[in-house]
Amino acid sequence: MKRILLFLATNIAVLLVLSVVARLLGLDTWLAAHGQSLGGLLVWAALFGFGGAFISLAMSKWQAKMFMGVKVIGQSADPTEQWLLSVVERDARAVGVRMPEVGIFNSPQPNAFATGASRNSSLVAVSTGLLQRMNRQEVEAVLGHEMTHVANGDMVTLTLIQGVVNTFVLFLARVVGSLIDRNGRGVASGLTFFFLQIVFGILATPIVMWFSRWREFRADRGGAQLAGTDNMVAALEGLKRVQEPLPARQFAAFGIADPSAGGGLKRLFMSHPPLDERIAALRALGTH
Repeated sequence: MKRILLFLATNIAVLLVLSVVARLLGLDTWLAAHGQSLGGLLVWAALFGFGGAFISLAMSKWQAKMFMGVKVIGQSADPTEQWLLSVVERDARAVGVRMPEVGIFNSPQPNAFATGASRNSSLVAVSTGLLQRMNRQEVEAVLGHEMTHVANGDMVTLTLIQGVVNTFVLFLARVVGSLIDRNGRGVASGLTFFFLQIVFGILATPIVMWFSRWREFRADRGGAQLAGTDNMVAALEGLKRVQEPLPARQFAAFGIADPSAGGGLKRLFMSHPPLDERIAALRALGTH
């Protein structure tokens, strides 16, 4: 509920600011004179901005199974699969969420991710490489990290933020495009709008990525609480040695790590903080 109230308050505040700015600049008068209202544009942008984000979220589990080949574990005689189910079930009880689907995807690199439309309808998947290259204590820490993402509702929150960003990217692209191309017709108008979406989308991406990085620190703390700080640190150290991206890049923000870490401007577009920073943050908590 707090997340929804914050989301609504943010949108109302942004709308008020935009309304004041538009009035001061005379944009609302100009748009109205050309058959477009500021409110109508914003509703249109919100419909498409949030619609796209939530459709993607609703399809995320299906996409994981289809594009990453995630095999959902059912009743299995395999001891490793039984152990995975037992760890996730224990973590689900500890963090107070419904038991998610648990799956395995074929990849030689150690990785994992969580996705799903809500905290009580999620999927947690681990790679075959994770199971092969890490010991059980480290795998438990990775699972704890992903279950913290689920418990915190990070998938939904990130979608809400993406929806806000999408909305204002579309809105600003349409307004600025109307100012540049006052006729607003034909192929040139469409190309201008498309180009501005790309520009504003790139400029807005650091906002989404900042939140993504922040929640990784929080998920690391959750993994440390569920499996022990030493095990969480050991898991991150292991990832440092064999860092590779998830096979499907649309799930990068939900994975345990992103190998595209860097400095300078590149840092603004990172979905995960550098592993050294995450390890240092955990060590500052003390070991247990």
